[in-house]
Amino acid sequence: MRTIDLRGIDLATADLRTLVPRPALNIARASDAAAELIEAVRHDGAQALLAQSERFDGIRPDHLRVSAAAIAAAVDGLAPEVRAALDEAIARVRQGSAAQVPPSRTTTLADGASVVQRWQPVSRAGLYVPGGKAVYPSSVIMNVVPAQAAGVPSLAIASPAQKEFGGLPHPTILAAAGLLGVDEVWAMGGAGAIGALAYGVPDEGLAPVQVITGPGNIYVTAAKRLVRGVVGIDAEAGTTEILVIADRTADPVLVAADLLSQAEHDEAAASVLVTDSAELADAVQRALEQRVAVTANSERAATALAGPQSAIMLVDDEVAAATVSNAYGPEHLELHTADPHATLANITDAGAIFLGGYSPVSLGDYIAGSNHVLPTGGAARFSSALGAYSFLRPQQIIEYDRAALASVHGHIVAVATAEALPAHGEAVTARFEAMLDRSKTL
Repeated sequence: MRTIDLRGIDLATADLRTLVPRPALNIARASDAAAELIEAVRHDGAQALLAQSERFDGIRPDHLRVSAAAIAAAVDGLAPEVRAALDEAIARVRQGSAAQVPPSRTTTLADGASVVQRWQPVSRAGLYVPGGKAVYPSSVIMNVVPAQAAGVPSLAIASPAQKEFGGLPHPTILAAAGLLGVDEVWAMGGAGAIGALAYGVPDEGLAPVQVITGPGNIYVTAAKRLVRGVVGIDAEAGTTEILVIADRTADPVLVAADLLSQAEHDEAAASVLVTDSAELADAVQRALEQRVAVTANSERAATALAGPQSAIMLVDDEVAAATVSNAYGPEHLELHTADPHATLANITDAGAIFLGGYSPVSLGDYIAGSNHVLPTGGAARFSSALGAYSFLRPQQIIEYDRAALASVHGHIVAVATAEALPAHGEAVTARFEAMLDRSKTL
């Protein structure tokens, strides 16, 4: 990994966004390609999706919609230890997601005047589960469980067709869907799948959704950006990233193991260490070299660690480390410091934060009870992890009786007059004129 030395730099005046490591990705090119794929699906429907599957996944599925029999067979074929792990993950994420559903709340402003804040789920959600270099049944759980906790009545999962499984999504993905009771699964991936979820595919019986969630590659991310406004999206979840803040008390072997755990995802994965200890930086570098040499995904991880998106960043102190991290806005942030809770006090921008040596990102990826669908590419500075709230819309219900409206009648008329919108005030005045006129006729 390359080293970026920020020691002695005034971070308050430095343009940190140009100093932190980022992948060399061409979003514009990805957006153009994604737009073409989405438009093809809108124009040609199922035939476009089948052609895209053949082009990108190497197989043309017999059917885009996965049968209930195939889902049931996948559940039956699960290894017992995998099923036990998925069941435990589901139970823990259910607990974490249930805590994210706000209760309805009524505010009484005066006698007969109330505003109710309620949280209403969307009626249908599309959940994207990537294929590619790895298998992600955990992403099925992370998408489905919060949607179910929110009360979304209709769920559709999209996951790429797999050549080695006859055009079906990976059986472990299908099994996870089956364990969660989801029977609408589509063998489609990439930007075209996002377009299909957003606009629907009438000739295939795929109804459009209101919200699309889930991680994916740069083309999936670009597609979500393109359909935003037609549907809601959770966040732009692209290639994974980890940032570790560590001081001299950290265990370099554990830091190296955690950096490597994300680097094995993809050649474009980002692994970043921020430390005020040059000695720790050297020790982590040595530990990484040893671990990369023997890991199963060695070539992929080595490419990611050597890429422009990965680096060791040297800073003056722990406060500077937090400043750099906040500028980066990491998807996953680990704090390996003498007092991680004190370090946390300076952190404002991160997708998910892992405290101490026994809370690795891998825990959050699978079974912590948190959600692993997180904003990447700095989006954690303004967006959040997927949760039940991602599928909920706050709605305000206003109810005033006659006396309560009468008490604010004059204020409404005054503001309406100031805004040169007299009919606004007249709509209130009419209610009292109407009451007076009706009383005269009795």
